[in-house]
Parts: sequence; C-alpha cells; structure tokens
Amino acid sequence: MNLLLDTQAFLWFESGDSRLTTLARQAIQDPANTKFISLATYWEIAIKDSLGKLELRVSFDDLFDLKGYSRLDIIGEHLKVLRTLPMLHRDPFDRLLIAQALSEGFDVVGSDSQFDLYGVKKMW
Repeated sequence: MNLLLDTQAFLWFESGDSRLTTLARQAIQDPANTKFISLATYWEIAIKDSLGKLELRVSFDDLFDLKGYSRLDIIGEHLKVLRTLPMLHRDPFDRLLIAQALSEGFDVVGSDSQFDLYGVKKMW
C-alpha cells in the first residue's frame, strides 16, 4: 500500500510521540507499505522551524535523508486536482496533501477529519 504521511504523523512517528495511534504506527512500520513524504510537508516543516514553532529531533537537512521514505514531489497534475477541490479545508498544506493523495491514489496517515470530506482514504 502507498501511504502519504501528513506532517503531524511524520513528526510524531519520527519523535516516538505517543499521540500517534497504534494503527498509524503499524502502517508506517510495515515494510510492505511504501511511505511517501510530500515536498509540501518539508515546506511546512521549514516554515514552522524558521518561526521557532517546531523542535526537530534531527536537523532539517537530515529529514531529507531519513531511511524508509520516498519523497513525493509536487507536479502539475497535483495542482490541477488542487484547483478543483471545494474549499472545505483552509490549510494550504493539507489541501495540497489531499490533492496529491487523490491524484496518486494514496492513503493518508493523519488525524485530520477534514480529509474525510474529500473522500481521501485515511489511516489513523
């Protein structure tokens, strides 16, 4: 299964945070699943880190080298889907993740219930 981790799930998994559900943790740890981190997630982390709103366990540069993840770049098809999404969710990073998940057919690992409004398959 292809999984797209939202920013919170990615950070919670990497920091061992207990707020990550057992189901989400097992899905991320399952070697049969391919785990994707969107470039939008790195962008969101960079902004929060530069504002001092985030304490990273590793350096920002090291986030790109973490083993077990594939990077999902932002491509034109994702933006085409993004343009068609109804404005049910206002967070621009989450909207891009929704568009990517819909475009690629990926399940999202994350807790945001607003993803459900778009018909995104969610693992939490």
